[in-house]
Amino acid sequence: MANNKQKVFVGLSGGVDSSVTAALLVQAGYDVTGVFMQNWSADFAGCCNLSQDTADARAVANQLGIPFYVWNFEAEYKAKVLDYFFAEYEAGRTPNPDVMCNREIKFKLFLDRSLKLGADLVATGHYAQVLAEDGIFKLKKGIDPAKDQSYFLCRLGQHELSHALFPLGTLPKSAVRKLALDFKLPTATKKDSQGICFVGQIDIKEFLQTRIKSSPGAIVNGSGEIIGEHQGLAFYTIGQREGLGGNLAGGPYYVVDKKISTNELLVTSDPFDKLLWRSTCIINDLSWVNQPVELPADLEIVIRYHHEAVAARLEYSTDGQILINFHDAQRAVTPGQLAVIFKDDELLGAGVIIQAL
Repeated sequence: MANNKQKVFVGLSGGVDSSVTAALLVQAGYDVTGVFMQNWSADFAGCCNLSQDTADARAVANQLGIPFYVWNFEAEYKAKVLDYFFAEYEAGRTPNPDVMCNREIKFKLFLDRSLKLGADLVATGHYAQVLAEDGIFKLKKGIDPAKDQSYFLCRLGQHELSHALFPLGTLPKSAVRKLALDFKLPTATKKDSQGICFVGQIDIKEFLQTRIKSSPGAIVNGSGEIIGEHQGLAFYTIGQREGLGGNLAGGPYYVVDKKISTNELLVTSDPFDKLLWRSTCIINDLSWVNQPVELPADLEIVIRYHHEAVAARLEYSTDGQILINFHDAQRAVTPGQLAVIFKDDELLGAGVIIQAL
């Protein structure tokens, strides 16, 4: 936050993090405008309270004395995020809609409209850092390991980062809460939002069932025996233990694979089963934050949000596919998830896991 003469549009969600973000920018002397992005208004159990969140965001803007707008991106959110979310699950994969939301909504639609209206920068309440070095913008982890959200920003590139501010990246969550109280923000004691970006903490299976029909099939154990019936492969994910349905004898069981061709759900009762622990995966749709890393390279990989970064070798296979060879086998390597590439605390790029080997 070096240049306090710049015009910044802040994504105000109605939560404490974005509220403190706006307050810090006002305190630093920026020309700040608050924007609430209305991306989801459907009535579904557990989803975010749109009217309350909008009112909270407006109250924060009023207290800070900044302009406030509500921008409706519902149609685009449905097309770019929710349709992707349902399509991936229906295909048997497990997507990360928050990564897509950041790429397509916050740092595309929101960023583009803000720039057209004269903004120099946009800011959000993400716990991450952007550092400029010799004209190159680097994306780094937030200093609070429990709150670091750089993973969700893994699809951003130089254009997006050159216009991004993340004031909370150098703060622990406890300090953010204290600042909210010090600023006397209306959201200071509001609980953190959880679940899907802009949708909230919902029952994923129930949500999926609003658009994906049940397609029952066999639950098969490691010996090839049918031990039960699943409701549809779309409703399960690799590594899942709870919610497999019924009283399966010999359990507990863990999902190790989904056989799309035969509509079979493969499970194991052995938590150390080699099918649950994989040493290699194939990724595609690889993108880099700045310059591509020359392969092969020894780097660190995060295979899902809040998973520990682990040592791995990123290289091409003999037929040109991109492989991640983990130094130590990893549990529940899941197709559809983002394999995010780090070097120490710097996020370098990401690819989509398409197969675990």
